[in-house]
Amino acid sequence: MSQPYQGRHRARHRRQVSKSSSLVRAVRRPAVTSSLLLAVVATTAAGYQAADNRQTGAAAFTVSTEAIDQANELADAQIEDSARLAADRNDTNASIAAVQEKDRLAAVAAKKAIEKARKDAAEKVARDKARKALEAKKKALIAGAQKDPRAAARALLGDYGFDDSQWSCLDNLWNGESGWRHTAENSSSGAYGIPQSLPASKMASVGPDYRTNPVTQIKWGLQYIKSSYGTPCGAWNFWQSNSPHWY
Repeated sequence: MSQPYQGRHRARHRRQVSKSSSLVRAVRRPAVTSSLLLAVVATTAAGYQAADNRQTGAAAFTVSTEAIDQANELADAQIEDSARLAADRNDTNASIAAVQEKDRLAAVAAKKAIEKARKDAAEKVARDKARKALEAKKKALIAGAQKDPRAAARALLGDYGFDDSQWSCLDNLWNGESGWRHTAENSSSGAYGIPQSLPASKMASVGPDYRTNPVTQIKWGLQYIKSSYGTPCGAWNFWQSNSPHWY
């Protein structure tokens, strides 16, 4: 009876499976991929040693310590590369977020600047309009005062605390001084205007247009009367008591 066939390579096949399992356990790392293992095997072929047993037909394979260390180093490098890539992505995302926030703040600032510019422009238009209206009113007032300075003076009495009972005294006083002419000038003294200011430049304290504006002259004259004589009637009484007349 013939013996069961035992292939001469059966032992070799069994040992190869055992050694392969040992290899997997030796180089197993969490971050090692199949492509990385292929690279390790390809670059460390010299670490494998084959012993050909001609009698038994068996071949023994071993993995050198150098090969295992190299596999571990490659696995660590893979982990470091993955971590570095993740950090780079985080930095990139942070940079993008910072740029977006900067752009947002710039847009907000630009919007506020535009709104302020529009507001300033509108306010300037309003100021210009009000100034033109005031200038027009002032011109009309001056023109009216030049035509009728008495009416302007009577309207201003209340601004200096005088009631209408003082009007006749003021009318007589300035009629005697200048005849209510805003261009009246004393040829000997240089006194000028409706109130006959001496010198004329005193009236500049009220306005630079004191030579042409009767209102400026009247305001200065009422201030002068109040500070020097108390009332127009007090100034009128003083004027009458002096010859030649003055106040």
